[in-house]
Amino acid sequence: MSAQHPSASAISTAHFNGSGAAAVLAASSGSFLLAVLAILADQSGAIKSFMIFSKATGPLSGVTTCAIVAWLTAWLVLHLRWKRRNLVLRRVNLIAFVLLALGVLLTFPPIADLF
Repeated sequence: MSAQHPSASAISTAHFNGSGAAAVLAASSGSFLLAVLAILADQSGAIKSFMIFSKATGPLSGVTTCAIVAWLTAWLVLHLRWKRRNLVLRRVNLIAFVLLALGVLLTFPPIADLF
């Protein structure tokens, strides 16, 4: 039977929550940005024409593409910064929940039309 040093075992099984926190926060920020870009494209003719990546889809093509690129970029940056860290998930989850709730609310026409 082989004896293993306790600290070696603890190091090899260490788990960090930073990668998961990065995924959650990036997804919620992407959702919020999608709603903001949709409102901006709806309210501004210049942004609307800039967001037309495909004439068949109209400005929605640019809005969704930009939101996806921002989401993936945020995920990559946060993952690289947080992958070996343990974060306070309560704070990350609260921020993510607020961004997600705002993103959902801002996609409803009665609320989006207020801007």
